[in-house]
Amino acid sequence: MDASALAYDAKGLVTVVVQDRLTGEVRMLAHANEDAIRATMTSGEGHFWSRSRGAPWKKGETSGHVLRVHEVWADCDRDAVVYLVDPEGPSCHTGAQSCFFERAMGGVEGRALPMLVRLEDALEARANSSAEKSYTKSLLEKGAPKIVAKIREEADELSRAIESESDERVVSEAADVLYHVMVGLLHRRVPLRAVLAELAKRFGTSGHDEKASRTGSA
Repeated sequence: MDASALAYDAKGLVTVVVQDRLTGEVRMLAHANEDAIRATMTSGEGHFWSRSRGAPWKKGETSGHVLRVHEVWADCDRDAVVYLVDPEGPSCHTGAQSCFFERAMGGVEGRALPMLVRLEDALEARANSSAEKSYTKSLLEKGAPKIVAKIREEADELSRAIESESDERVVSEAADVLYHVMVGLLHRRVPLRAVLAELAKRFGTSGHDEKASRTGSA
């Protein structure tokens, strides 16, 4: 789709939602005119139109917090788009990672996050907590042997649930596996983002080819 195909409003603008392409976190909301959309598509960096200044701007031009745009998607009316990005640093002018950190209803303290990223943040907080009673903290203190044993145990329970138990049990055991894997990643200081990036690399590659490439490099 060319930038000219979008449905710009009377001021020549469309709404732009900026979303982390790996975690799904919404980082900011802005506006863009046709030139900004075209510049984004051409350069692969987030360009916008400032309504307050009446001028074009590129995110990170002064701060260095550039948005590397991988995909641009239009909504059904073509009057709004999503930039799927790899953010380099915070996206909010306040210095926050995301502009969406003012809780209006529900949720928890922090910022609006997809579930796995929220879990990662919560585990990090538990690891650094001074509280004596924390299952997460106890696992981390016992180290890799305990964490690995729990992952194996939960994976076995999930396998048995998939084979012959109820959907509710499958859901419960899958949640247990995800939780313990996330604890393992935290123990190794491997960010969830690195795992999601690896998954993203595998799109467009058949499972057989991907497995063969790993076998060949072993």
